[in-house]
Amino acid sequence: MICRWQSLIFNILIFNAFLLTKIQSGSHDTFKKPETSDCGCSAANRQTTTKAKADSDSKNPEVLKSINSKNIKLYDEMVPVEGGIYGIGSYKPIIPADGEGPARKVKLARFWLDVHEVSNLQFSEFVQQTGYVTEAERFGNSYVIETFISEEVKSSINQAVAAAPWWLPVNGADWMHPTGPDSNITHLMDHPVVHVSWNDATAFCKWKSKRLPREAEWESACRNNKQDRLFPWGNLEKPKDHHYMNIWHGSFPTENTKDDGYASTCPVWSYPNQTTHGLKNMIGNVWEWVADWWQANHHHHQDHHPDRHQEELPVNPAGPPGGSDKVKKGGSFMCTKQHCYRYRCGARSSNTPDSSAYNLGFRCARDDDDDSNDNDSNDNDDVEDIHNSENTEDVVVNNAYKDEI
Repeated sequence: MICRWQSLIFNILIFNAFLLTKIQSGSHDTFKKPETSDCGCSAANRQTTTKAKADSDSKNPEVLKSINSKNIKLYDEMVPVEGGIYGIGSYKPIIPADGEGPARKVKLARFWLDVHEVSNLQFSEFVQQTGYVTEAERFGNSYVIETFISEEVKSSINQAVAAAPWWLPVNGADWMHPTGPDSNITHLMDHPVVHVSWNDATAFCKWKSKRLPREAEWESACRNNKQDRLFPWGNLEKPKDHHYMNIWHGSFPTENTKDDGYASTCPVWSYPNQTTHGLKNMIGNVWEWVADWWQANHHHHQDHHPDRHQEELPVNPAGPPGGSDKVKKGGSFMCTKQHCYRYRCGARSSNTPDSSAYNLGFRCARDDDDDSNDNDSNDNDDVEDIHNSENTEDVVVNNAYKDEI
């Protein structure tokens, strides 16, 4: 009996020594279920990684040569969002620590918003014409979820994000190499550009004579003129058994059943319109940078005070004047209800302006008095036909919302 106990104790000591060795060696192997109920997107930032040696030959000239300006125009469509008094925030915040509450009114002037997230094709044109180099390329690395990294690349990584060990800093990961240096975007030109920082997104928007949307604008457009609505179409995640967004299905982060058709990013045109404006993928697919600096307490910010009379509301509130992080909205393909229930209109998160990741992109906005990007009448006719062809789907969505409330 004593020998058995001695043997058992010996085995336990050996196993503990093995675990300690793995931890001290910097291995990213996971031995226990993460305690966090978060996908760790905010933790994957420049403050948690070191700068790698950038590869000066990282450009993919074949991608840049293959740009078709006619195809780019397909994704340049913008739609107007009418000015008025909108409700943002929530009476019942699901993640209060993120600053989802309180519910409050904002006054917005009419503005225009991109129908689609900015695609690899559009960003390729930007790089081709300007020679722009993203921050991920200058830093030499960016964050990728472990699930999509090749074994060869993974074997060279010896660090991870402590709060989210599935996020790995990958040398050579950038917008043209989304999962590492052995990947490319040749067949992903209609997918959203990723691994772009807030600074990169701002540079692109400026080049297009546009800007990033303010958080109040983004959320108002997403809510589709409804207060406290979870999703653009209502409160049902899958109305009438139809998928309207790209999120994670299955056990995160090890298994994605692809119930919605995609394991990672999807083309920017995927799924029926999420709003009556005709906006696509406002929630799900990739997080979207907005203009505002991050703050979690809106009670003391005059632009967002919930008790102000409508006539006293400032037009186009822009959030706090400064900070360390920028706001991102909409959630991504990595979100699940169990690990990051942030694929909601009122949900929000943040990253430093120089951070980038595999699930982080953007779309542009512009003021209504800037007519430099107006579509001509022929384009508008085509757009109207496309929207009309999806009216049956919109009816399904609207009826689902009415049924629920």
